Amino acid sequence: MKRAIVIFITTILFWSCGDSKKEETPIIKEEPKPNIQFGYNFDEYKVIQDTIKSGESFGEILDRHHVFYPVINKIAATVKEEFDVRRVRAGKPYTILASNDSLEKAQVFIYKHDKINATIVDFKDSIITAERFAKPIKTVEKEVTGVIYNNFSVTMDSLGIRPGLTYTVADIYAWTLDFYRLQKGDSFKIIYEEKFIDDTTFAGYGNVKRMVFNHKKRNLYAFRYIADSIKQIPDYYDAEGDLLRRQFLKSPIKFQYRISSRYNLRRRIAYYGNRIRPHRGTDFAAKVGTPIIATASGTVSESARRGGNGNYVKIKHNNTYSTQYLHMKRRKVSRGDYVKQGDVIGWVGMTGNTSGPHVCYRFWKNGRQVDPLREKLPPAKPLPKAIKEKYLKHIAPLKYQLDYGKLEVYEPDVVKEKLAL
Repeated sequence: MKRAIVIFITTILFWSCGDSKKEETPIIKEEPKPNIQFGYNFDEYKVIQDTIKSGESFGEILDRHHVFYPVINKIAATVKEEFDVRRVRAGKPYTILASNDSLEKAQVFIYKHDKINATIVDFKDSIITAERFAKPIKTVEKEVTGVIYNNFSVTMDSLGIRPGLTYTVADIYAWTLDFYRLQKGDSFKIIYEEKFIDDTTFAGYGNVKRMVFNHKKRNLYAFRYIADSIKQIPDYYDAEGDLLRRQFLKSPIKFQYRISSRYNLRRRIAYYGNRIRPHRGTDFAAKVGTPIIATASGTVSESARRGGNGNYVKIKHNNTYSTQYLHMKRRKVSRGDYVKQGDVIGWVGMTGNTSGPHVCYRFWKNGRQVDPLREKLPPAKPLPKAIKEKYLKHIAPLKYQLDYGKLEVYEPDVVKEKLAL
């Protein structure tokens, strides 16, 4: 028994001695990473973040941070080609990198134009420089689907989509889809890009790549495609390769309007004692101040205020078509101006003979006023045959993604077989 106890104690001592000889693993502390922003190590400076106040100048800001006016004038003169210090705007954020000592004298001024772009004015040494800086952007492809239950903008807002994307989609479909006439139950799927700074900070939307609107049980597709390899200008085409863009938009107002009166040659007008007077325009009712846009490119032939028309603008598009926009609150264009399709030419008002805010949109064809909602308006140029074949091959897997929810790479014959099922 005693011998067993001795063996047990000896064993414990042996293992105890063995443990004491083991080397402890050293704890390695990682050095903190330097705070590099805009190409500078912010840890080496006193960093001041602020926003330009109303009426505040570049000189006042630097003077407050211990830079004297002779030096400020020298900085302004040296960098005037790259950065006009007189054009700093109130509300814009800026960063000053000051010396990390008791003087805290400004050495670098960083003016932030937006979330991505900035101008860096460096005057810490004898050589003064100004250069543009752009933060690296990560672009992520996203998808949003929705069902119309009120109107398009309200539905997009409920899905957390900002107005910028909503307006872009409306612009793309402006020739083929009347957003005022969307029905409850219509649906859509949009594949688009979002931009991010530092992987987390939203920096705006990129391109809308493709989408489909199911309206009245009919799919209306839009695919972004560059048909001209030389000009490299993208446009949007449907599933058959037809350009969505047309010579005329469907409406002179983008959103938030209703057609209060249509073209009607036997309409009774309350303003004129309920007598029959031909109404040769289409009235788009909207709030006072709503922008009115040119439905097609052309030259302003009239811009005036006259009688029952009130403030109005008339545009000649070619030898066949002209359009006119009545009852404006204010006109933005003058006679002889060239305007592009979608340009703002004025704002909705109540000038002239009108009982409510609206724009009376009139449409001429060969010198005769016609109903634009019933006119078969001319399309844009179709794709050449060779490019159209290439386009249809390109969109086949993309259309499959819109229809079935996933993007797969197939040989063209397999795609045709699957889409035919």
